[in-house]
Amino acid sequence: MNSDRRQTIVREIEHWRRSKLLPDHYCDFLLNLYADQETVSPSSRAAGGSSTARKAVAAVQRATGMQWFLTFGTFTLISFVVFYFSVFHPLLQIGVIVLAVVVLLWLGQRLGKHNEAAGLALTGIAMLLLLGGGLFMYGLHDITEWWTKVALLGFCALLWIAYGILARIPVLHLCGWITSILVYAWLLSHYMGASKWYEIQLYWLPIACLFAWGSWFIHRWQKPVSAVLFVTCALVWFMPELYAMLFSDEIAWIQLQLIVKIGIGGGLLFLMRKKWMVWVV
Repeated sequence: MNSDRRQTIVREIEHWRRSKLLPDHYCDFLLNLYADQETVSPSSRAAGGSSTARKAVAAVQRATGMQWFLTFGTFTLISFVVFYFSVFHPLLQIGVIVLAVVVLLWLGQRLGKHNEAAGLALTGIAMLLLLGGGLFMYGLHDITEWWTKVALLGFCALLWIAYGILARIPVLHLCGWITSILVYAWLLSHYMGASKWYEIQLYWLPIACLFAWGSWFIHRWQKPVSAVLFVTCALVWFMPELYAMLFSDEIAWIQLQLIVKIGIGGGLLFLMRKKWMVWVV
């Protein structure tokens, strides 16, 4: 197609855009077919780049009075809840947090079908809101017992694991297991007190073996779940050393223990590479 004919078609498409004879995305499609970058006018480029803004303006213009009322009413209600949350009854506070979490999870599920990043962001905000809201209520009502925080973390861990599996969000599933590991370490430090190095190993290594077996057992049906369990197994394998650094006084041989476990773990991964790669890939 010669240049003059191409320019004529481009001018006609631009006329269709200005006259609203065709929707903007149809005009953009036709311009991509017939126009070179040199032949597209700056106004057309600006019009194509600002299509999202125009759609937003058009949506605002088409909004009814009821839609405006619902929008501003929702913002007013949220502002009221935020400002007066501390004077609510504890049961009402719990209800507000649970309702907000449920709404965010629902929105995350809806948006996740079209925009995965936005859906994951809303889901993450909901889970953090549950944990942060619980801790805020503890501070608001002067609840300082250690077991209450352990119970909240345990509940959040179970929810993150279950929801991560059901919604197929491996990162959330893994965060749940990491939180449960922290809860287990907290309970050990509170009830076991000072322990020998071999006792600390016995606290953790059987759990690592259990996660390894779970990864092997689950891989037939749920590869993402199997991969998360395998990563958790690797974390638990090195938890005795981290636990000893945080809660134990016997850290004289901790570097040697870590080197030996790295060697053993690397050897096991090499010898069983044909099996565990099937679990996680």
